Amino acid sequence: MPKRIKSTNALLVIDMLDDFVLKGSPLEVPRARRIISNIKKRIARATREQVPIIYVCDKHRKDDPEFNVWPKHAVNGAPGSEIISELKPRSRDYIVDKTTYSAFYRSKLEKLLKKLGTRKIVLTGVVTEICILYTAVDALMRGFQVEVPEDCVAGLQENDHRFALRQINKMLKPFQG
Repeated sequence: MPKRIKSTNALLVIDMLDDFVLKGSPLEVPRARRIISNIKKRIARATREQVPIIYVCDKHRKDDPEFNVWPKHAVNGAPGSEIISELKPRSRDYIVDKTTYSAFYRSKLEKLLKKLGTRKIVLTGVVTEICILYTAVDALMRGFQVEVPEDCVAGLQENDHRFALRQINKMLKPFQG
């Protein structure tokens, strides 16, 4: 377990996995490759400011019901479930596995954030209209402030990506305290 850093903020890097980012991968998000350098900058800034960095990673069973909707991806233990090499976590970073859209659902994320004293989370990664949106909603409903930098998220479809950002920035604003 990494050394705990006390901070009111936390940076989440969501699903920047081979199966989402690499060209030709099962659930490729082509725009994901464009945000890598921006996420790297956020990671560098978080490191300088001693803000905890939490990698949230899809981990599915081979027979996951989600595969009725999406191509098989991020199967636990498979090579595609690995964090992309450009963003590999360091020993002081945290890794939280998730099995569905929200990073909070049946995961250890909320407990970790509370242990760290987090009040605000910055969401980066993929997929804007799925995992970013549902994580943002769950975070807000749990009392966390949420920031989603547009240059650090990517969606499958541009119109869905824009819709999700509008939902987060406008519709969910009343919940941001």
